[in-house]
Amino acid sequence: MTRFTAALACAALTASPALADKIFVSNEKGNTITVLDGTSFEVIHTFNGGQRPRGITASPDGKVLYVCASDDDLVRVFDTETYEELPSLPSGPDPELFVLHPSGNPLYIANEDDNIVTVVDVETRQVLAEVPVGVEPEGMGIHPDGTIVVNTSETTNMAHMIDTTSFEIVANVLVDSRPRFAQYDSDGSHLFVTAEIGGTVSVIDTASNEVTHKITFEVPGVLPEALQPVGLRITADDSKIFVALGPANRVAVVNGETYEVEEYLLVGQRVWQLAFSPDEKYLYTTNGNSNDISIIDVASNEVLKSVQVGQQPWGVVATQSN
Repeated sequence: MTRFTAALACAALTASPALADKIFVSNEKGNTITVLDGTSFEVIHTFNGGQRPRGITASPDGKVLYVCASDDDLVRVFDTETYEELPSLPSGPDPELFVLHPSGNPLYIANEDDNIVTVVDVETRQVLAEVPVGVEPEGMGIHPDGTIVVNTSETTNMAHMIDTTSFEIVANVLVDSRPRFAQYDSDGSHLFVTAEIGGTVSVIDTASNEVTHKITFEVPGVLPEALQPVGLRITADDSKIFVALGPANRVAVVNGETYEVEEYLLVGQRVWQLAFSPDEKYLYTTNGNSNDISIIDVASNEVLKSVQVGQQPWGVVATQSN
């Protein structure tokens, strides 16, 4: 390689756009989406998210943002670079939480007021199915291979396993009171379901669809009724399970092998949902009553800082794009 061509190659590398992380927070009472820079953690933009934005997620390529606008009965869609609103998706009444198929399509939406899960094609914007489930559906999770989507119903206290091909319920598993969130581990062998009022996380063996363990919580000086598990996230290597404990203002760090709580991290007030940064270096928490998010270093379990966002932050997702 000549000096000239080497210089050109260097210039080309220098000109290549760097990957940029962004954090998107839905503010339930403020009706806004707050955007933070994923490196500096500074607020860089705020835009309208519709009426009562709650559940929030992004396409696998990080280019499209989906928001449950609960009081609009819509899923609002935005470009993550320009923040331009794109054509919305039908959602059924009062969408609260949703999950995307691993391929990025379709979207499975919990309709809290109508006791159904609505399945929507994100490209054609057509409803593919409406699946009747238990009373007050909320939590949504999907098996890593995309074959089963799970919904949790708050009043029925069940996890409903739905076949993603037939849209039929293939199993119902009873859990503790007011299940809020569901997530599979990396190979789909176990499903974790938080129970806000029950105060537990049920560990479900997906081969037998039986609860094989319950994770419990105890914080000195905090009343048991304040320990309300809501959001949950599992590291990609399954070594750590992070559980938001609502009005206890704590995130529990659970050993992914023994299911023992190893540490409680003090964050903002009424910690609700959680999301990892794309590289899983950080965990973000939405703190609804202190109107901020907390940033946790995943390796050290250290709470680094809190940043003010909008009014009553509810959901959070982080993206990486060019």
